[in-house]
Amino acid sequence: MVFMRALTVDLARAGSLSISELPDPVPGPEDLLVEGLAIGICGTDREIVRGEFGTGGTLVIGHESLGRVISGPGFAPGSLVAGVVRRPDPVPCVACARGEFDMCRNGQYTERGITGLDGYGSTLWTVPAAYAVGVSSSTGVLVEPLSVVVKAWERLDQLALFPFESVLITGAGPIGLLAALIGVQRGLDVHVHDLASDGPKPDLVESLGATYHRELPDHQVVIEATGAPKLVAQLLGRELVCLTGVPSTEVVPVDIGQANRDLVLRNGIVFGTVNSNVRHYQEAAAVLDRADDAWVSSLITRRVPLESCAEAFETRPGDVKVVLEL
Repeated sequence: MVFMRALTVDLARAGSLSISELPDPVPGPEDLLVEGLAIGICGTDREIVRGEFGTGGTLVIGHESLGRVISGPGFAPGSLVAGVVRRPDPVPCVACARGEFDMCRNGQYTERGITGLDGYGSTLWTVPAAYAVGVSSSTGVLVEPLSVVVKAWERLDQLALFPFESVLITGAGPIGLLAALIGVQRGLDVHVHDLASDGPKPDLVESLGATYHRELPDHQVVIEATGAPKLVAQLLGRELVCLTGVPSTEVVPVDIGQANRDLVLRNGIVFGTVNSNVRHYQEAAAVLDRADDAWVSSLITRRVPLESCAEAFETRPGDVKVVLEL
């Protein structure tokens, strides 16, 4: 039997991250067999490794994927691909029945590397061709977080009550910077708020052609990408706010009456969004193709080899995006 190497976690034990040898996957007739090249590391991955997320047995982690096709339908061998994370629930709910599994209403979906399905953190993986998206370069490892931002912009377009020419992004992490990238590509006046005074974030914002702020500006259309409860509380009365961050549990005093009043009198909308569908991955790949490759590459501030995998889950000063190379 041939064995691949995989990044595994025992969900019942904190600190159980390890490199395991597992049997090579066997692709079905509709599957691609893919050589795993890299995974991106995000906050969810760090929570899983710390034992703060998920239940059950051993899971191959990694949901931000990049791989090279070995064989399978619809893609030429050697093509670079990223795998979609979520799968519809088996019931299915009204959203999954319509193909909108990223909007699942009953919570019975599964997700590669997160909930119920092994992820892409292995030297070989399979994926149904229908859940694979072609990418053109190694920056394709950013397609999954970018797909989440594509969906956020899609929902902004659906819900906006008025045309807007300016947008505020709160947070200059990967999600915030990728949101800013799309705003710039749309020709908007883009403003990014973050607390960092040094490191790569201010330069990344300014080299994109956006404006960097350490104080919170008074823009009315906002994509919130930090999940910081105190910041979210400050944004509740604005006209159109998209929440993408998942906050920690923190009690924050909020004048709900004032927030309610502001939302009603402004016809305001505050909404949350998470995950993405195949079309969002496809548009994310197109966004990367239109972007300056040097700028996109500079978002990846640390690359870590598989043998040093524990280092990829550390949070270090100056980190924007960490990629684990398989």
